[in-house]
Amino acid sequence: MGTAKMNVKASKNLKLDIFPHIFPLAYFERMKRIAEGNPSLAAQLKRWMHIPVLWDLERRIKMMKRFPGYKQVLTLSMPAVEFLGSPEETPELARLANDGMFEIAQKHNDLFPAFVASLPMNNVPAALEEMDRAIAKLGAKGIQIFTNVNGRPLDEPEFFPIFERMAKKYDLPIWVHPSRTAKFADYASEEKSKYEIWWLFGWPYETSAFMARMVFSQMFEKLPNLKIITHHLGAMVPFLSHRIGYGMDQFGSRTSDEDYAGLLKKMKKRPLDYFKMFYGDTSVNGSASAIRCGLDFFGVEHVLFGTDCPFDPEGGPLFIRETFKAIDSLKLSKDDRRRIYFGNAKRLLKLK
Repeated sequence: MGTAKMNVKASKNLKLDIFPHIFPLAYFERMKRIAEGNPSLAAQLKRWMHIPVLWDLERRIKMMKRFPGYKQVLTLSMPAVEFLGSPEETPELARLANDGMFEIAQKHNDLFPAFVASLPMNNVPAALEEMDRAIAKLGAKGIQIFTNVNGRPLDEPEFFPIFERMAKKYDLPIWVHPSRTAKFADYASEEKSKYEIWWLFGWPYETSAFMARMVFSQMFEKLPNLKIITHHLGAMVPFLSHRIGYGMDQFGSRTSDEDYAGLLKKMKKRPLDYFKMFYGDTSVNGSASAIRCGLDFFGVEHVLFGTDCPFDPEGGPLFIRETFKAIDSLKLSKDDRRRIYFGNAKRLLKLK
């Protein structure tokens, strides 16, 4: 089995989007039924119904064909699978999602040369089992997780086997998507976040906090081959590179109840150097200056083309079009441009 090989002969115009989102139709129909008893999910569903490219495959294909050479590595849209049910219920939901992604990639391999597997992260044994099935049997080219598991941090020991298996057994990337809701209040005196700040600034914070937890839990020292792709080009990290650099060279100087200074001495590199081990996608809503900032921080070999399609004001094409425009405006060398558009993805995902 496994997904078909990607033909890269027409590589001149190839643009391989590694972070678009989709709902396979059978999975979307199941979510609608779950939403009947879940007000939070029902509220999200209301928005999704107005973005047909998210779940209507024919509409998506028609839109994509407006951009010659444009292809997508499919990732499941929010919410995280573990948000949708109990540890007993979510394994079946993950299977339904991954089977749907596999079918799309098989049927339309010219447009969707690969997909990323979703896991039931509230059930780690089942998540490991589904990882093996999706990668070994269905040909998934990595897994997608979120910045927390229903509020739990990913550096808890329970989740370590997920990272370990991806790094040691499969040597494939882990896609990381931010996740936070309005229940994360912006001030201690309030019950919820106002003005959609939980999304606007909360999501970049979530990604950055996840990255810090990976670094300071010494995940990269335990698993030096770990490959993590952060959505939205590392969020706050590239812009705050010197704050992280010089600030965390003094790690522990602000804390008296834990020995962070001792931890700093144990780390084999500067904290900043571990942050540079992440990868990022170009999904920054078409901002050329943000992409330049990300490239300056991560280096061109750690940046991959991604758009966040279809979550733009036009329901799909705007982020694709504007990201092309932003990347092309940077006047990169031919080789660097190829690396970003498809070369890095081809290498990381082991596409033939």
